[in-house]
Amino acid sequence: MAGHSKWKNIQHRKGRQDELRSKEFAKLAREIYIVAKSGGTDTSINAALRLSIDKAKTKSMPKENIQRALDKADGNQAGVDYLEVVYEGYGPSGVAILIYCLTDNRNRTAPSVRSIFSKKGGNLGTEGSVSYLFNRQGNILIEEDKLQNISYEDFALEVMNLDIDDIENEDNIIQISVDQKNFEEVKQKLDQSNFISEYLEAEITMVPTMKIELDDEAQENILTLIDQLNDDDDVQNVYHNMA
Repeated sequence: MAGHSKWKNIQHRKGRQDELRSKEFAKLAREIYIVAKSGGTDTSINAALRLSIDKAKTKSMPKENIQRALDKADGNQAGVDYLEVVYEGYGPSGVAILIYCLTDNRNRTAPSVRSIFSKKGGNLGTEGSVSYLFNRQGNILIEEDKLQNISYEDFALEVMNLDIDDIENEDNIIQISVDQKNFEEVKQKLDQSNFISEYLEAEITMVPTMKIELDDEAQENILTLIDQLNDDDDVQNVYHNMA
């Protein structure tokens, strides 16, 4: 059974992000617009907006793009009303997949997602058919060489004093798992520590409760399916339980 390291998954995602950066920024802007439209543009009140803006900054999204999304939500620019839709299904080899979409036309989005699944040998399921296999959790990823003036061992000791669930280091990628209700506080304390020059990821995500090990060919099939889903403009996030 071939292994599929965390770093290999991250390299794949990061490569896609570099390749499709403008599309990624558009999706981040849409997320900011949605949470600002529903909860207001005051970040001191709207916690979801704070998290979305922080996530965008982690992805190096330009400030003007963020402000443009806020202006749309504030009514200063024309905007579009989006609906969040979640699709659940199984890809090849029985991998569970969750697809979060923001769309202004469900009649466009549903057939598109279904077509991508069917062409790659997957099947969409009903509501709840896959989501029970995932938990919402704060996830912070840091490359070890992005630590500043501190060793990993000392950093881990510092982090364990925070209200986290777990910290691990695999292939020089540090992963900090945090209960979603503690995520913002932990992230702020990490920022204030000045131990981290750059994050790979820092967001609330859907984490599988059980992962499936696949051989290299099956892994590539799943990654191709995920790439095609992410290429759809209506798809915001794709989560899976492939190891």
